[in-house]
Amino acid sequence: MTTIPERNRHILIVVENLPVPLDRRVWLEATTLERAGYEVSVICPMGRGWDLEYEIIDRVHIYRYPQPVEAHSGVFAYAQEYGHAIWQWFSLAKKVWDSRRFDAIQGCNPPDLVFLLAIWYRRLGVRYMFDHHDVSPELFEAKFGRRGLIHGLMRVLERITFAIAHVSMATNDSFRNIAIKRGKMAPENVFTVRSAPKIDQFLPADGDRTYRKGAEILIGYVGVIGQQEGMDLLVKSAEHLVNTLGASVHFLIIGFGPARNDMIRDVADHSLNDHFTFTGALYGQDLLDALNAIDIGVAPDPKNAMNDISTMNKVMEYMTLRKPVVQFDLIEGRASAGPASLYAEPNDPVDFALKIQMLIDDPAIRDQMGDEGRKRVLDRLSWAHSEPQLLAAYARLFE
Repeated sequence: MTTIPERNRHILIVVENLPVPLDRRVWLEATTLERAGYEVSVICPMGRGWDLEYEIIDRVHIYRYPQPVEAHSGVFAYAQEYGHAIWQWFSLAKKVWDSRRFDAIQGCNPPDLVFLLAIWYRRLGVRYMFDHHDVSPELFEAKFGRRGLIHGLMRVLERITFAIAHVSMATNDSFRNIAIKRGKMAPENVFTVRSAPKIDQFLPADGDRTYRKGAEILIGYVGVIGQQEGMDLLVKSAEHLVNTLGASVHFLIIGFGPARNDMIRDVADHSLNDHFTFTGALYGQDLLDALNAIDIGVAPDPKNAMNDISTMNKVMEYMTLRKPVVQFDLIEGRASAGPASLYAEPNDPVDFALKIQMLIDDPAIRDQMGDEGRKRVLDRLSWAHSEPQLLAAYARLFE
C-alpha cells in the first residue's frame, strides 16, 4: 500500500519538448503528485500561449524559459537546441533550489540529457526519476531515416540515463522491457505508468456539426503533425477514398507541428482542399467539440522501430470519446485499442483507405467498436489506473 508522503517532499519535473500544462502527461503527473501530498515544481519551455516565466496553477509551481528552435538535422542543430535547454535547466533549477530545496528530479525525455542536472544535484542527496516518454534512438531514426553519429550518441545517452536513474517510469510494457533489457535496470525499479485521458474531462457528446462541411462521414486526426506521424500516408489514403472509392468524407486535422505546411501543400497537390480542414491546435472545450464531431479517428503512424512500441495518445482519446479507430498494425497500437480498432497492412495507404471504407459502410460496427473502446478505457486504461503506479514509483524512489 502506498503511503502518503511527507508534505515537505519536493519534486522538480524537467521537460524540454512541450510547455506545461500543455503536456498532458506531465500535467497529470504533477497534479496527481500534488494531491498526494508532494510539493511540485516544473521547468519547461514557453510556447503555444503559455509564455509567463513563472506562475502557479493548481498549486504547481511552473518555471518557463524561451523556446529554442527545434533541431531538424545535423549535429550542430541539435547542439544549439539542447545546449540552450540545458543552460536554462541549470539556471532555473538553481532558482528553485534557492527558494525551496527539492528532494527528487523527474527528467522527461526527449532528450536523454536531464541526467546532467541529476548528477549535479545528486551530490546534495537529490534522487533521479526518469520518465521515459520516447525511445530517443528510434525517434531519431524514424524522423530522419538514418542512423549514423547522432543515433549512436543517443544510444550512449540513453544507457547513461538508465544508469543514473534510481527509478524509471515507462509509458507501456514495451518501454519497460527496454529499461530492463537495454537499460540494465532492476525490474523492481521500473514502473509502467501509461499515458491516458481523464475520463471526467473526455466525455462523449454531439460535437460541432459545422466541421462536417456537408460530408456524410467526418474523419478526425489529432496530434503532432510531424515527419514521423505518417501524414503523407493519410493524404494518399484520402485520395483513394475520394477519387477511387467515391466516399463522401471530410478530414478534420487538429494539431500543430513542423510538417503542417508540408501536409497542407500535399493536400493541395492532390486536389483535396475541399476535403480537409486544418484547425491548428485546439484545447479544452474547443478540442472536445471537434473530436466529438468525428465519426472515425485515424492514426496513420507508419510501422517502424519507434512507432511499433509507442503508445499513441490520440488513439486513447478517440477510444475515450467512443470513436472507432483505424491505424496500421503496430504492437502497442493493438495493446491499446484491441477490438476498438481496425488494423491496416503496415504502411499501405490503400489498405488504410479500405479499412476506413469498411467502417463507413457499417454504422453498427462503428457503434460497437466505439463502445468497446470506451469500456476498455474505463475498465483498464484511464488515468485512474495509472495514478497508483505513479505513486508506487515515487514510494520506491524514496525508500
